[in-house]
Amino acid sequence: MDEMEEELKCPVCGSFFREPIILPCSHNICLACARNILVQTPDAESPQSSRASGSGVSDYDYLDLDKMSLYSEADSGYGSYGGFVSAPTTPCQKSPNGVRVFPPAVPQPPPQHHLLGHPGSLPPIPRNSCLTCPQCHRSLILDERGLRGFAKNRVLEGVVDRYQQSKTAALKCQLCEKSPKEATVMCEQCDVFYCDPCRLRCHPPRGPLAKHRLVPPAQGRISRRTSPRKISTCTEHELENLSMYCVQCKMPVCYQCLEEGKHGTHEVKALGAMWKLHKGQLSQALNILSDRATEAKEFLVQLRNMVQHIQENGVEFEACLVAQCDALIDALNRRKAQLLTRVNKEHEHKLKVVRDQISHCTVKLRQTTGLMEYCLEVIKENDPSGFLQISDALIRRVHMTEGQWGKGTLTPRMTSDFDLTLDSGPLLQTIHQLDFIQMKVPSAPMLQLEECCTINNSATLSWKQPPLSTIAVDGYILELDDGNGGQFREVYVGTETICTVDGLHYNSTYMSRVKAFNASGVGQYSKTLAMQTSEIAWFTFDPTSAHPDIILSNDNLTVTCNSYDDRVVMGNSGFSRGVHYWEITVDRYDNHPDPAFGVARVDVLKDVMLGKDDKAWAMYVDNNRSWFMHNNSHTNRTDGGVSEEATVGVLLDFTRGILIFLINDEQQGPVAFEGIEGLYYPAVSLNRNVQVTLHTGLPIPDFYTPGEADLSGSVC
Repeated sequence: MDEMEEELKCPVCGSFFREPIILPCSHNICLACARNILVQTPDAESPQSSRASGSGVSDYDYLDLDKMSLYSEADSGYGSYGGFVSAPTTPCQKSPNGVRVFPPAVPQPPPQHHLLGHPGSLPPIPRNSCLTCPQCHRSLILDERGLRGFAKNRVLEGVVDRYQQSKTAALKCQLCEKSPKEATVMCEQCDVFYCDPCRLRCHPPRGPLAKHRLVPPAQGRISRRTSPRKISTCTEHELENLSMYCVQCKMPVCYQCLEEGKHGTHEVKALGAMWKLHKGQLSQALNILSDRATEAKEFLVQLRNMVQHIQENGVEFEACLVAQCDALIDALNRRKAQLLTRVNKEHEHKLKVVRDQISHCTVKLRQTTGLMEYCLEVIKENDPSGFLQISDALIRRVHMTEGQWGKGTLTPRMTSDFDLTLDSGPLLQTIHQLDFIQMKVPSAPMLQLEECCTINNSATLSWKQPPLSTIAVDGYILELDDGNGGQFREVYVGTETICTVDGLHYNSTYMSRVKAFNASGVGQYSKTLAMQTSEIAWFTFDPTSAHPDIILSNDNLTVTCNSYDDRVVMGNSGFSRGVHYWEITVDRYDNHPDPAFGVARVDVLKDVMLGKDDKAWAMYVDNNRSWFMHNNSHTNRTDGGVSEEATVGVLLDFTRGILIFLINDEQQGPVAFEGIEGLYYPAVSLNRNVQVTLHTGLPIPDFYTPGEADLSGSVC
C-alpha cells in the first residue's frame, strides 16, 4: 500500500487528493489546486480557440493532438470547455512532488478547502481562463462553466479515503492548513471532518448551514463506509443520471445527451455492460503486468547473484594474474601493476553496470507494484461511471508499463565472466610487450529495426552490438546493394552506430547489412534488412545551392528573385533512374520575362539563364512561344506561352532517356531532349518579374506510358 501512495497525491500541492477532477489528458488535480493555477488569457479570442470545433478526434487520443493547436469540440465530451493550446509563458515553479506548475499571472491566496463543500460560494471563474496540466503541461481554455465542466474522479476520491482511514487511527480535521488537529465532528451534508476552531470558522450554526447534521467522527467514518453508492449525474444536464456509455467519446452520457446533445449520432452501449467489460480488460492487463513483476523479482535475484559471482571471479582472476606475474620475477613487477589496474577497472566496471541495473530495475519494479495496487483498489469500486472515467487511462498505463518490461529489460547488461586471457609464453626479452590479447573477432551487430527507416530517397540504419558482448569493436562497415538486386558495396566505415544514406533511387528496394571489426579481424554480417524508398519523388527547392539573389518561401516550394537578371535554383533531390514528373505553377508574371524550366547537373552555372551552358537542359518560354535550349543552342520554337496561373510540367524518363515539357497539361513541342543519362536535378531560372511554386509527388500524366514516346512530337 505504501508504494501506491504517490498515485494518490496531487501533483500541485503534494497532498492527498481532495475533490479530484479529471482533465482531458486523463491526469487528476485537486479542485482547489486547479483554481489556484488558473491563468487568465487576453479577452480577445485567440486564433487557436476559434478553431476548437474543427476536428473529430477523440478526446482521449490526446497523443495525436501534437499536429493540432486545439482540442476537438465537434465529437468530444470535453470540447465545450475549450481546447489544448500552447502553454502560457508564465514562469514555472515546482510542487512538493517535483512537478512543474504554472502559477497564475497575479498572486492569489492559498487554496480555501473550506469552500469546497459549497460550490455556490466559490467566486466566479474569469473569462478566458486557461488551465495547464501540471504533469503533461497541456493547456486548455475554460468555458462559462469553469471548473464545474470537469468530471469529478469519485473512484480516486474513494481510494484516497480508504487509504487514509487505513493509515490514520484518529480522524484529523480536513480544513486545518498546518498540523491538522483531531476532528470533533463530521457534517453529513458537507462530508467534511472539522475540529472545533474550523467548525466555528467554516461551518457556523446559522443560515443554510444550521440545517446540516453534525455527527461524531467515528459515526461519520462508518456512514462513509456504509453509505450507498452515489448516483452519478451528467455534467451537461445536472438533473439527468448517467445511464449510457458513448463509445466514440469514451465517456458516460445521459438520456438527454443522446436526444439533444452532441452524442446523438454516436454509438452508445449500456453503462453496466461497459463497466464489466472495462473491468475485465483492466484485470487481464493486471494479470500480465503481475507476471512481469514476478519475472522482475526473479531477475533481481539473478542480478544479486551475479554480483557475488563477479566478485568471486574477479578475486580468482586477480590471484591467477598475480601468480603468473610473480613467475616472471623482477622484470614482470612493473608490468604486473599495470595489468592489475586494468583488471580492477574491468572488475569495477562490471560491478557498476550490474549495480546500476539493479537500482534501475528496483525503481521500476516499485513503480509497477504501486500502479498494480492502485489499479486493484480502483477495481474494488462499485461506481461504474466513475470507474469508466479513468479505466481507459489506467488500461493504457498498465499496457505501457508492461511494455516497458520488454525489449531486453530483463536481460543482464553484463556477464560475470572476464573475457581476458593472459598469454605467458613470450620470452623474457619481450616482457615489456606483455598485454592482454583478444582471442575473438566481434559478434555480428544487431540492426535496431525500430530506428531504421526510409524518408523520400534517404535511408537511415541503426545497429548495436549484442547486449552481453564484451569484445572490443574498432569500427563498423555498412553495405548496401544497388537497389536492383546487384552486388553489395561499402557505403560507410567508422565508429558510429547510426548512418543515413542519401541520394538513393526512388521506388527501389535496397538490401542492407553491417559487420564489426577489431584488431583480430572482421566479424560476421548482421541479418539483411530490406528498405523500400518512396515510390514517388517529394522534394523542394534547395536554398543551399541557389544563387544568392534567389528568394525562397512557402517551405522552399515558392521561389522568386530580387534581380533583373536570370538566376538559377535547383531541387534538393537528384534523379538517375525511373520516370519522374513535377509541375511548376506561375504565381506572378510581369513584363513578359523568359523563365526557364528543366534539369541540370549539380555544377550548373547559377548566374545565367538555365540552358546557357552544357550542364543544363531546359525550355524557356515567354507569353507567346517557347524554345528548347542546351549549351546555348536554341531549338524547336513552338507557339504557346505562359501567363499568370499557367502550369509548366516536366517529365523525365530514364527508361527512354528523354525529357518532355508540358504547358497547361498539353505537351509543348516534340520530345525536347534524348540520351538523358546520369544524375540530374530539377532546376528553374527566373528574374524578379516572375514567381513560381513547385508541386511534387505527382503521378505520371495519364496520356503518357513510359517507353512509348513518339519522337516526332506527339505522345501516345
